[in-house]
Amino acid sequence: MASSTELNIGQKLNEGKTKQIFELVGQPGLVLVQSKDLITAGNAVRKDQMEGKAAIANITTCCVFKLLQESGIKTAFVKQHSETAFIAAHCEMIPIEWVCRRVATGSFLNRNPGVKEGHRFTPLKMEMFFKDDANNDPQWSEEQLLAAKFSLAGLTISQCEVDIMNHSTVAIFEILEKAWATQNCSLVDMKIEFGVNVKTGEIVLADVIDNDSWRLWPAGDRSQQKDKQVYRDLKEVTSEAMQMVKRNFEWVSERVQLLLEPQASGRVVILMGSTSDLAHCEKIKKACTSYGLPCNLRVTSAHKGPDETLRIKAEYEGDGVPTIFVAVADWGAQDVWSSLRLPSGLGCSTVLSPDAAAQFAAQIIGLSNHLVWSKLRASMLNTWVSLKLADQKLQACSL
Repeated sequence: MASSTELNIGQKLNEGKTKQIFELVGQPGLVLVQSKDLITAGNAVRKDQMEGKAAIANITTCCVFKLLQESGIKTAFVKQHSETAFIAAHCEMIPIEWVCRRVATGSFLNRNPGVKEGHRFTPLKMEMFFKDDANNDPQWSEEQLLAAKFSLAGLTISQCEVDIMNHSTVAIFEILEKAWATQNCSLVDMKIEFGVNVKTGEIVLADVIDNDSWRLWPAGDRSQQKDKQVYRDLKEVTSEAMQMVKRNFEWVSERVQLLLEPQASGRVVILMGSTSDLAHCEKIKKACTSYGLPCNLRVTSAHKGPDETLRIKAEYEGDGVPTIFVAVADWGAQDVWSSLRLPSGLGCSTVLSPDAAAQFAAQIIGLSNHLVWSKLRASMLNTWVSLKLADQKLQACSL
């Protein structure tokens, strides 16, 4: 990490309850996000200094954004700069908090009498809140957001942009939910914010995601909660109580770093009948690499040399690494039936394109590897967004 002296920090652009945003002189389009040693609750009705919180919050945010960015989610995050700050793309922030809930708890219960705490939302429950401290961040409907006609960095927030943020919030939650599950920890709910990148005009995940942003229940048990709710629930703020809160925040910052590590390895082995299939197999390997899957290419023919093919198969099955075999054969219109009509007791997937073969392998390995699964989930989101934007552009041309 670079030291703060290596940056030419300019004027303060904005300041929130727990962070400051500074321009970077000579680096247009970038800002420095500096965390503070301050913890607040109830729109800062309660606030206290917590020594070391800035560093804890910064490492949490940086790890979360790295995970999301490496998955393929578009974010404002660029890189960690110091223990307490990171560099991000300069964004004009959309003044909405998007809240995604898996379990009913907290303020949701107050606003929805009769709903029992612990009710599980399937699908996820989405809510929006307008950022207005004076009015305690009122809940907004989608219609209110559209009626506001926000224009940021040259982009007017229309139905298309709202839909993109809605779908992105769900994908982001699901990626982090899957990641936290590897630590036997339930992501109960989460709030995030989006901004418009001033250079690209794109909507990206912005602001921060730290222990102020979510509820985390180890083993799904609220009594073990590790998030800021512990601070909100304090009847009296004492030095001992603040040390307990800090230990919870440290617990999260330590484990969030583990979310970047795969829980189980896996690989793809591509078997080609001859080197005439090499170009096709290289396409499969490239697609596998995009999902973070190591890929080996082998030449063997199950028809001409079945003993060698079985030997290669045994070689990979013997070391305990989860392995997907992709057998490639020259295409012939009638050949496909040998893969579609199989004897009883056998089963395999038959696909025609290299991308489909890699995606199918990733779907299998992703069942036990949250990083691979996250890349698949982000790819689904990005495909949906590209279609949405293409339709918006076409409709604008038609008008």
